[in-house]
Amino acid sequence: MAKPLTTPTAPTIVGGRGRDEVYVAAVPLRATKGPAQLLRSAAYSLNLWDFQHFMVIIKPQIPPSPSQALVYDFQPKDPENLYAALAVISNKAIPGAVLSRKLSKLPRSKCWFVGSSKGNAVDMACEFNKNWESNLWVGHHDCRDYTNGLVESLTGEKYVLERLRTSMGSLR
Repeated sequence: MAKPLTTPTAPTIVGGRGRDEVYVAAVPLRATKGPAQLLRSAAYSLNLWDFQHFMVIIKPQIPPSPSQALVYDFQPKDPENLYAALAVISNKAIPGAVLSRKLSKLPRSKCWFVGSSKGNAVDMACEFNKNWESNLWVGHHDCRDYTNGLVESLTGEKYVLERLRTSMGSLR
């Protein structure tokens, strides 16, 4: 005898909308092979805050896949290109790209819950990305600015990276 179909339990609804979870994560910067890559790896291992790449992770709370997470980040179009590295060192803008991809689970380290979204976080992120300027200029318009801006759009919190940096004194 076949099992009857069951309806999944409804997600928690606040104000008529699902409250998607919003996280910030840090990963090593990408660099060209050789000395630049070794320097980047050492800086990340030492938890030097300014030598990390930041991104936003959204964990939707409504079907179809509440077990999956979506990553949104902003980086150079070709992060391992020597000319991109030279442009960064020269303090010049380079072509950037907003990327999104799926994760099967949240990272185990350097990943912090920063709040719940004010609405459908995936739709809000797509709208935010439509208006994001794609030229990347390290220190002026980079992954940190993108992360701060997207988190503010999703949760209302301004300057989330400064809060995390202050609360994680060892990540300076």
